Amino acid sequence: MGHIMSYSREFLGEALGTFLLTLFGCGSVATAVLFDAHAGLMPMALAWGIAVMLAIYLTRHLSSAHLNPAVTLAMVVGSRMSARKLPLYMLAQLTGAIVAGLALYALFAPSVAAFESAHGIIRGTPDSVKTAKIFGEFYSQPGGPAVVTLPLAMAAEAAGTFLLVLLVFALTEGCNVGRPDNAIAPVFIGLTVTSIICLIAPLTQAGINPARDLGPRLVSWMMGWGDAAFPDHCGGFSLVYVLAPLASGALAALFFTRVLEPAMKQTPPP
Repeated sequence: MGHIMSYSREFLGEALGTFLLTLFGCGSVATAVLFDAHAGLMPMALAWGIAVMLAIYLTRHLSSAHLNPAVTLAMVVGSRMSARKLPLYMLAQLTGAIVAGLALYALFAPSVAAFESAHGIIRGTPDSVKTAKIFGEFYSQPGGPAVVTLPLAMAAEAAGTFLLVLLVFALTEGCNVGRPDNAIAPVFIGLTVTSIICLIAPLTQAGINPARDLGPRLVSWMMGWGDAAFPDHCGGFSLVYVLAPLASGALAALFFTRVLEPAMKQTPPP
């Protein structure tokens, strides 16, 4: 019974936290696309960072507040969490992201339809990526200024997730005497997300979280965007926004536990 209660609490924490960060983060994208609500990249990057910070504060007493399958896998690889909890955490994160996508669609569906009508966009066509990007990320957008190939997009998402996981470890592990106080660590994790978005969002919209991308993307696919939600039929979206973050998160965990942690624990010379 104790295990069931613990798992239920952790599922609630991961689902609720991922819901909150996805709702606030994708909500900032929705208002930017539909209403020109933000001037430039920084306001949206800050919105995502604040969303992550608030989600961690809300749920870290319920679960470990990973809120990201790449972070969860990294914690398993780094021996910070039992592998048997991996499916529970990932399912909870995907569930929270899907529910957030449904909530966003309920809030903005009339505005999305009006935007599509005003701009002559037919939902499900390649041009409807302009509204589908409210839900999922796209490394290739019609008329976009960035020239991004599939390998470059994978590298960008891998680099962003590597930095995120590395800094999560560095900001929370006891071996790092330079880490911030535990009470304000979520602030710095949120600022890490903001900084990463400012770096790679022009290339890939900065997913760095497989659940946050896949959950709302599935909602857009169900709500009429169809092939426009997954326009790369060679499977590139799963490679860029799911596989690359998971692999690089695991690599960051190995780098921290095998290289940085031993170095931090060494006694400095007198």
